[in-house]
Amino acid sequence: MRHQGTVTLSTSRLVLDRLHPADAQAMFSTWAGDDAVTRFMRWPTHKNSLETLELLAGWECLYQNADYYNWAVRRASDGALLGTIGLVLGEEQAPESWRAPGLDFSAGVWEPGYCLGRAFWGQGYATEALAAVRDFWFDRVDGAWLGCCHAAANPASGRVMEKAGWRFDHDAVYHRWDGTPVPSRAYVLKKEERPRGL
Repeated sequence: MRHQGTVTLSTSRLVLDRLHPADAQAMFSTWAGDDAVTRFMRWPTHKNSLETLELLAGWECLYQNADYYNWAVRRASDGALLGTIGLVLGEEQAPESWRAPGLDFSAGVWEPGYCLGRAFWGQGYATEALAAVRDFWFDRVDGAWLGCCHAAANPASGRVMEKAGWRFDHDAVYHRWDGTPVPSRAYVLKKEERPRGL
């Protein structure tokens, strides 16, 4: 693979770029401080924008790493911050749990994750952002496949994955940061099977 870090990506409606401490208030008010958004995330709802600011300051330091992928999702027309999307090296998905044949685990299991503010749900933004990250991973990083998972109680996230080309692979469990187990559904997409466009 050819890791490139969080470089700017664009779609017809979106710009995916780096988050900055200046985004703290917008991030807090749009999704990080909203219990309805964070209930399916691994991390707890932020108590205030200072907590968000501290997190963003830490993220800004991580952007120097070539294998760190964490994008802001911004609307191209006005720059509005809609949410975030990233790629992480999964820690809970053991190779033996995956059912799809021919998966190469030598580079680990990379998984996208995304979160959008409630005001932007149901408008296709998450699928558009996920497709952009998918194409970046396969075309520019030269990854062979991507996993993806969502809380079983959040089927809307699974529909986003399916629209972007992922197919259900197996039932799984992930853990919130406090150790709480969350029943989930795991999906897989191989480079040679990915759709073009949305």
